[in-house]
Amino acid sequence: MKVSPSLLAADFADLKTDIEMINTSNADYLHLDVMDGVFVPNISFGFPVLDAVGKICTKPLDVHLMTVEPERWLEPVRDCGAYLMNFHIEACRHSHRLISEIHKAGMKAGVTLNPSTPVVMLTDIIGDLDLVLLMSVNPGFGGQPFIRHTLEKTRMLRRMIDEAGSKALIQIDGGVNENTGRELAEAGADILVAGSYVFGADDPHARIDLLKAL
Repeated sequence: MKVSPSLLAADFADLKTDIEMINTSNADYLHLDVMDGVFVPNISFGFPVLDAVGKICTKPLDVHLMTVEPERWLEPVRDCGAYLMNFHIEACRHSHRLISEIHKAGMKAGVTLNPSTPVVMLTDIIGDLDLVLLMSVNPGFGGQPFIRHTLEKTRMLRRMIDEAGSKALIQIDGGVNENTGRELAEAGADILVAGSYVFGADDPHARIDLLKAL
């Protein structure tokens, strides 16, 4: 299992220390949730923070845009050194075009589905994607309980990817811990996003290693 700790749960008064913790851990990515207060009812951080993080983080940046008009932010995401740009299908009118532009910009392309959005929405683009993120909580806030239907949704997505011969990885975000992580691994997930479970632990490295072993 791959692990992408979410910066949203880090100590914003001491981000450098938390990022250095990630750098020395076995995490595979650093997950960055950009919220605009419009698409989701919260605001997180903007591109000055992403630029600063990109200068000191040695892990690939996994940027998740919880914003309207995600196509507006392609260049700033690229310029912060992002490995992957991930946008919500619910927020984009021309998903195929944006996926192509993300690839042209030298990044991997991901699409996120909210809990109420069915995986069938991906039928026509699944072959073009590098990653699909299933939200297992309603986006906008950390610390929410895991939505159990995500397990069946993960199984459905796994079948869709396999039948299409797609290379897309399945990422899950929300309510991830050792118990839900184990169930998600069995359902076919490839990457787990974990926020408070990692950053709120006495030993964050051990929590990351536990998830990676699932």
